[in-house]
This record gives sequence, structure tokens and C-alpha cells, in this order.
Amino acid sequence: MLVDAHCHFDFPQFDGRRVQLMGELREQGVGGLVIPGVRSADWPNVKQVAMAHSGVFYCLGIHPWYIDEHDPEDLQRLLDHLATASERCVGVGECGLDRLRGSLSEQMPWFEAQVSIAAEYQRALVIHSVKAHDEVVEVLKAASWAGKALVHGFSGSYQQAVKLIDLGCMLGVGGVITHANGGKTRDTLARVPASALVLETDAPDMAPAGVRQGHNSPQHLPAILRELALLRGVAEHELAAVLLENSCRLYGSALRAELSGLQLGDYRN
Repeated sequence: MLVDAHCHFDFPQFDGRRVQLMGELREQGVGGLVIPGVRSADWPNVKQVAMAHSGVFYCLGIHPWYIDEHDPEDLQRLLDHLATASERCVGVGECGLDRLRGSLSEQMPWFEAQVSIAAEYQRALVIHSVKAHDEVVEVLKAASWAGKALVHGFSGSYQQAVKLIDLGCMLGVGGVITHANGGKTRDTLARVPASALVLETDAPDMAPAGVRQGHNSPQHLPAILRELALLRGVAEHELAAVLLENSCRLYGSALRAELSGLQLGDYRN
């Protein structure tokens, strides 16, 4: 069984075809999806989409690209949502830092606040980090972070990966490893412990090789698994078992319990 640990299944690109797509995913052996929230206006829809499908879970957060749309009251709204959230709400995020879009100094207090909220409510922290891995490490250290976290769509050096893993972070493995220009990331993900990795698509974004930008889908998760297995020189089914366990450790018992009851096809077919 495979879990897409970070997929924007609530985005309009999937409108009108989610039920059919979920059936096709089951046949491929994809049993779980986790939807990150990126802005407060989207939180109700994120929750609604997740609650409508078995095996679909969600997170609530404020993405660094959208901080200008928010004010401090939205952090209180996040706390209020988490206080009454379903077990399907398994994380805080997508939040983080992005050096290529906006100001790190403006993004920082929003990220720090969500780190604290995730710790308070004992939820996984879903991190967006672009050219900011060192800053993410410093924030987590300053917060004495002791929970579970996902650095989604990881693209960085081995040294950066080790620092993040040492702080309890898992690394999201996505379409970047299927591209010829992803050499540094491919090398890193071939070397770090398999216990620190989870699969993701970031669909409809982060398209793998051969897929048009903006047209990614969780249906491409098995292809990412195949590429990762080749990189690491292991059998797909053995790696898939490790990655499933990692996803369950990251997102918790509710995900594990629901996935255990699903009937899936065989992704190796």
C-alpha cells in the first residue's frame, strides 16, 4: 500500500473527478492521501474533501506565499479548528519559509507560530522549505522541537538532509527524482536512511518527468516509488512497506487504523 503524504486534492484541477480517481488509485495500491491546507479561506473545503473519501486526511495551515492574506486572528482560528478537529486532521501546515518568494523576515513569525501550534496539539508539522533549510533547522532547534515533521518536496544536499532528520523531520520524495537535473537530490535520497522518507506527489504541482506542469496526479505515486527503489537498489515491495510505516508514524494512529481496513489492488501489476 502507498500513501501520498502531500497532495493538494482539494484544488479545482480535481473537481468532478475525485470519486473516479479514488477508485483508480485503489486499483494502483494507493490507499491514502494527505491534503495540506495553505490558507484559512480554503480550510473548510480541505476538510470537506477529506471527509468525503475514505483514506483521505488533511492538515490546516498558512503557507508562506499567502501570509499577506492573513492577520493574527487567523492563528487563533487555526487553534480553534484544531481544538475541535476530526481525527482526519493529522497535521499543521503547509507552513514554512521560501527564499524565492517573499521575505523570510515576514514569513518567520508565521512559521514560528505554527511550529508552536503543532507542538501544542501534537500534530505533524508540514514544512514548505525553499532555499531555507538552514533557517528551518534553526527555528526547530530554538523551539526545542520534539515532534514529527515533514519537509515536503525535499530538494537539497545530504548535509542539510541529515540536520533535518536529526531534528525528527522526514523528507518528502516527489517528482524531482525523476528529472535528469535532480542529481543532488537523487544522491541525497539514495543515501539517507529509508526510515526518514515518505512518498508524495504535491499534485497537481511538482510534476514528474514526462508530465505537463500543473497536471500531476497521485496516480504517478507508483512511478516515484519505482524511481526511488532504483536509486536505492532495493525491491519496490520492500521499500513500499517501509514507506507506509513511515507515513503512519508521521501522521499517527488514525491513518494507520483507517488504512488497515482498505482493500486495494496490487501496485506492482
